[in-house]
Amino acid sequence: MIGFAICGSFCTFDKAFEAMRRLVGEGWELVPIMSQAAATTDTRFGRAADNVKTVTEICGREPVLDIVGAEPFGPKTRLEAVIIAPCTGNTLGRLAAGITDGPVTMTAKAHLRSDGPLVIAISTNDALSANLTSIARLLERKNIYFVPFGQDDPKNKPHSLIADFSLIPETLRAALLGRQIQPLLI
Repeated sequence: MIGFAICGSFCTFDKAFEAMRRLVGEGWELVPIMSQAAATTDTRFGRAADNVKTVTEICGREPVLDIVGAEPFGPKTRLEAVIIAPCTGNTLGRLAAGITDGPVTMTAKAHLRSDGPLVIAISTNDALSANLTSIARLLERKNIYFVPFGQDDPKNKPHSLIADFSLIPETLRAALLGRQIQPLLI
């Protein structure tokens, strides 16, 4: 079983859903986890209820939506890996600082305490400014692997980075072998 956590970078939800479909198509059993923002916020990119429904349909189970549901991951409920896609700058900062205040960060903490691989697909407008130190801190940590990422719109959003969500399956396979796929920067 693979945990697949979704944070509130709403513009990348369609890419995350496609990655989920690909993983399910490859035979992976996914346990969905959604941040409060991802599960409850209606945006111009879609309604929250529709996003929860889509995740449920793809994974064949309802997402974990709170800390209590996420806490057993690790020692009690072993996951082979956890993917956070999209991983916002807010979540990057919390992970780097060890803050556990929601279902996504609790899942990551619980999984990492059992030395399991955590795969991060970043999507943040502040990656090359406020979030850069968080990325650097997480790159140094054991069992954390990044989906290769690059600038999505250097002219209009020079600080923004987004992962290549099509590389999530390949990054997962490498992380399960203890390797970071390269090149990391695209």
